[in-house]
Amino acid sequence: MIRLDLRIELNYDIDAFGADFIFNIHPAFTPQQRVLNENLWLSQALSPLLQTESHSGNRLLRLRAGPGPLRLVYTALVEIEHHSVPPTQLNEIPVAQLPADALRYLYPSRYCQSDRLGRLAHQAFGSLWQGHDRVMAVQHWVQRQVTFTPNTTNGNTSAVDTLIEQVGVCRDFAHLMIALLRALNIPARIATGTDYGADPALGPPDFHAYVEVYLGGRWCIFDPSGTGIPMGFMRIGTGRDAADVAFATIFGGVRTQAPIISAVPSAGSPIPQHSAYAVSTDAGLVRA
Repeated sequence: MIRLDLRIELNYDIDAFGADFIFNIHPAFTPQQRVLNENLWLSQALSPLLQTESHSGNRLLRLRAGPGPLRLVYTALVEIEHHSVPPTQLNEIPVAQLPADALRYLYPSRYCQSDRLGRLAHQAFGSLWQGHDRVMAVQHWVQRQVTFTPNTTNGNTSAVDTLIEQVGVCRDFAHLMIALLRALNIPARIATGTDYGADPALGPPDFHAYVEVYLGGRWCIFDPSGTGIPMGFMRIGTGRDAADVAFATIFGGVRTQAPIISAVPSAGSPIPQHSAYAVSTDAGLVRA
């Protein structure tokens, strides 16, 4: 069982008309992940509203801020008790047996155009043994094709763009892996957290995008960018692609600063390590 101390600081300068914000920075409540305590501080006297999406479990903080500086500081103590499974026990679930909640993650989406990658996916991976090994083969292929290079893509970069350009950041790796898996009829979705374990040479700690794949009746964690330690990823949001899980969606004229993030093991907690087991922070879903 791992406990992580999370701190997120966000700073904005808002124009004279004010702005509306939707933040997705609160760790999710899952059967394997618990938020033991949390605190939110805002520099403006506001009345924020915290809501939970029924279909995803994402916890969304909504607020309207006035002109001038806005500083948000969120802290939490998060406990993660990973469900660990030997990879050989994780099989793909036939489409006919998938639970209803997994079906939306089979379809193409804005940044994961699986309908355009079907031929490539089946030529490269269609004959492989179906299960965890095939998912890992997709992840390793993406890592060979794409070079992690900060500041090379933007919010409009899709899986197909990444395949062509062969450079990207964590969300681009995630989008390409997700698109290829969906083309193989394997449910896959993007997940967000923090980049625990990333090399400091890549920059200061940041938000992180990774992949959850539905195998053996659970959503299992994969890190296609290979920059972090999956056992140290606390789930914040999940969705079809990055359009569903932005840490901040802003309506209005705002100047932003880079987020300041810290996620470290709390006193007495084991240190997250790479594992030969597949790990999940999700409970199994009931099949339809």
